[in-house]
Amino acid sequence: MAFATRRFVRSASSAAAKKLIVKHVTVIGGGLMGAGIAQVAAATGHTVVLVDQTDEILKNSRKGIEDSLKRMTKKMFTDKPEAAAQFIEKTLKNLTVSTDPVAVVHSTDLVIEAIVENLQVKNDLFKRLDKFAPENTIFASNTSSLQITDIANSTTRQDRFGGLHFFNPVPMMKLVEVIKTPMTNQKTFESLMEFTKALGKNPISCKDTPGFVVNRLLVPYLMEAVRLYERGDASKEDIDVAMKLGAGYPMGPFELLDYVGLDTSKYIIDGWHSLEPNNPLFAPSPLLNKLVEERKMGKKTGEGFYKYK
Repeated sequence: MAFATRRFVRSASSAAAKKLIVKHVTVIGGGLMGAGIAQVAAATGHTVVLVDQTDEILKNSRKGIEDSLKRMTKKMFTDKPEAAAQFIEKTLKNLTVSTDPVAVVHSTDLVIEAIVENLQVKNDLFKRLDKFAPENTIFASNTSSLQITDIANSTTRQDRFGGLHFFNPVPMMKLVEVIKTPMTNQKTFESLMEFTKALGKNPISCKDTPGFVVNRLLVPYLMEAVRLYERGDASKEDIDVAMKLGAGYPMGPFELLDYVGLDTSKYIIDGWHSLEPNNPLFAPSPLLNKLVEERKMGKKTGEGFYKYK
């Protein structure tokens, strides 16, 4: 990637002086989450640049966004194909792509990172972008398991750094967890909350604690289901049926684990276990470790707790 040489001299106090109305958004990462975030931002009138490492990845991301918009507009504009086509055209017009994050952050209000769940990789990215983004630009991570503070510390704008945790699939899921670290200033937090509402989402406020709200409750529940199965107390099929019919969940825990990805779940629980090794809720699972070692990651590999054609 090409890197510019210009540096911005910033003043933290001036950047915090007023609330930022987000109009221009840069999304780093063209995977399912990043593409979904880019789609909803573009669909709500924001100017969006989607960034990834190669043109091929971005080509696939844009194709996925267009396909998603076509599916959505069939429901939004029933029997109105012209209105659907106009909506898709307008949304895609708001969206551009780039392989050079440094070049595009010069004119952005908000950078949302949605790349691999690796602290060092995220830190390296934000440390680099911090040198080139304007002083008022807000940085946010879509991480689901890492602490926002640890990522923000790689920059000089800890007061203009927060978390925006979207849920998959982004165009359909209404919830966004907005994370405020002890260093995030109130104006930054308010800007993130208002941006989330502008996307048509329902934001909730979270402290920078492991898993925030949803995953802090969800991941231990999923792990407890695995332990129940490991002990031989019930079959995975019966556990899934029990939680769907008895608790009203749309998916059973093993179905959900396969959907999320067993490697992702293992990464989260391993990270939390390293933080709190004596917490039984964060204890690793030998069965989960074995499946991941065997490259049985769930639906994306064709086999996890269940087999998929």
